[in-house]
Amino acid sequence: MSTLRSLSLAAVAALLLTSCGGSQPPVADAPPAQATTPPAPARTVVTSLDQLPQHTYPVAGSATALLQDDAAFAEFAGQVRADLEADLARYQIEDAATLQGWYGTLASLAMLDGRWSEAVGYLDQVTALETKEAARLVGGQVGRALAAAHAQVGVGADPAELRAEFKRQFALRIDGLPWDVVQDAVERNKAQAEYLSPNLLLGIAQTNFDPVVAQSGQLGSDLARNLVNLKSSLDVVLPVKDEIAGVYADYIAANRVEKRNIWPEREIALAAGEPLAPVMIGIWDSGVDTDAFAGRVFTNPAERRDGVDDDGNGFVDDVHGIAFDVDGVYSADLLHPFGDQAGLVEDSRASMQGFQDLQANLDTPAAAAVRDKLSSIPPAQVEAFLTGLNFYGLYAHGTHVAGIALAGNPFAKVLTARITFDYHNPPQAMTLETARNHAESYRRTAQYFTTHGVRVVNMSWGWTFKEIEASLEANGVGQDATERAAMAREMLGVLREGLHEAMASTPQILYCVAAGNSDADVEFEVSIPADFDLPNQIVVGAVDQAGDPTDFTSSGRNVVVYANGFEVTSTIPGGDSMSMSGTSMASPQVCNLAGKLLAVAPDLAPPDLIRLIETGADPHPEHPELRLLNPRRSVELARAQ
Repeated sequence: MSTLRSLSLAAVAALLLTSCGGSQPPVADAPPAQATTPPAPARTVVTSLDQLPQHTYPVAGSATALLQDDAAFAEFAGQVRADLEADLARYQIEDAATLQGWYGTLASLAMLDGRWSEAVGYLDQVTALETKEAARLVGGQVGRALAAAHAQVGVGADPAELRAEFKRQFALRIDGLPWDVVQDAVERNKAQAEYLSPNLLLGIAQTNFDPVVAQSGQLGSDLARNLVNLKSSLDVVLPVKDEIAGVYADYIAANRVEKRNIWPEREIALAAGEPLAPVMIGIWDSGVDTDAFAGRVFTNPAERRDGVDDDGNGFVDDVHGIAFDVDGVYSADLLHPFGDQAGLVEDSRASMQGFQDLQANLDTPAAAAVRDKLSSIPPAQVEAFLTGLNFYGLYAHGTHVAGIALAGNPFAKVLTARITFDYHNPPQAMTLETARNHAESYRRTAQYFTTHGVRVVNMSWGWTFKEIEASLEANGVGQDATERAAMAREMLGVLREGLHEAMASTPQILYCVAAGNSDADVEFEVSIPADFDLPNQIVVGAVDQAGDPTDFTSSGRNVVVYANGFEVTSTIPGGDSMSMSGTSMASPQVCNLAGKLLAVAPDLAPPDLIRLIETGADPHPEHPELRLLNPRRSVELARAQ
């Protein structure tokens, strides 16, 4: 699922989805569409993503060829635009993130047609829906600067003159921004502008879109909108990428002061000599390198690594835990298997390290190597590069999470329960059989936790309706979008029932759940288990080093506590360390706190743990609905009981 899968692919493509596209000569602007649309009849209310209408768009040949055929793409784009406008008129969508995405695509479409004032109107609608201050301030500024530059230089201007005017306009919009708010976003955007290249964008098209078209000859709504954004990036971001990077670099150089890190003062480490209780923590994740935590892992004394179920509990070789493969079938391998990445792991690790450094604006040899590779990579090699990043993200993920959960708690041990996701693109399609296998594996895993005294479990993963639907589309499953949506609902229902039953049947265990990295409402997105209402579950969002919401964190009614999910350093397989970002890194910090609370007060039930975690957390000064984790305060409250 996207929560667990590496952020790398999303980060590579993030600049493609910023709605700044279009570089064709401007034409006389028409008034924004909203100004000429008559009052609409009462609209149908949409409360979850699976209720949205389904559209498909035929593509002859390949998506890559379509991107390079302006006339054919204009016809394709017109169909996408017509459906977006009709759906916005027909449906009342109760989700800001979805509306932002749709308005952003309409902005890209307007820019591709040279309708600049209309594009700015759509960008303003995106901004009006944005609640995260950094995204509100930085988002859409490339598009606005382009619109202003086109208006200033006029039709038929020399490209160099247009780029110079764009740089001036862009600098006017960036230079006055508050550094302490936008630092992380600016550094990330600068890195993306530096490594963006035609080959990379075409390689992403070949990787993400062409296989779908090859299977079905069409693209569904989500992929069609993303292809529009990709086209806008090809046509306009690339011509001004050096200007974008230059403005950001100048801004960074003029304001280079690190944001204050609020987390060290909140941390608390338990002393090994204290008379505290042992705690077993479940790491339900992509696999853990147990050798990296010698003496800190669960050991089943009745089992040996001999290919036999020595203790007769139904699990072979479960010395340090259990595992299930990508099909939901039991496996004895606790660490994610190499698969077709055997022999490539060290290269993928170096790429992941460099990519993380690049995103953080760190001037390291690893960052330089990845920047050079991405800026010159042949399109045919993009898929292999991204597959390597996705693999390593999964391979290292569980170990990284375990290191966070164990930090500062000598009384804690971890029990590994591996769940497996496909790192390939496209991932294999979900089937009812595999959904049922996974559902049964969830029940068996929860009971295994209970049998071995696990008190708190971290779950930095889950499933969404769109993820399952997309896997079906990518593999050509289903006659049309409507049938795929119905299949995805059924499969998600099977997964939901099995996972909900597993968690509800183990009320003595607190489950710490990552909210997800799609900047969405977990209920609207239909994301399990983040949208569950269970008394033994706490859902965690991600903030940065200063406690400000990250641009990727999902949110919603269930997401009350937020922890640091930005550039968190922890252990990776082999025992080394790396920094990673995501709600996957925020959730185990809450799990870590729960483990410390149980060491201090072992009789605490999950509702008591949640109360102490939430009571100890501090309201964000500007967003009081966000409660920032404060482990020191929560442990003090537990000691005082």
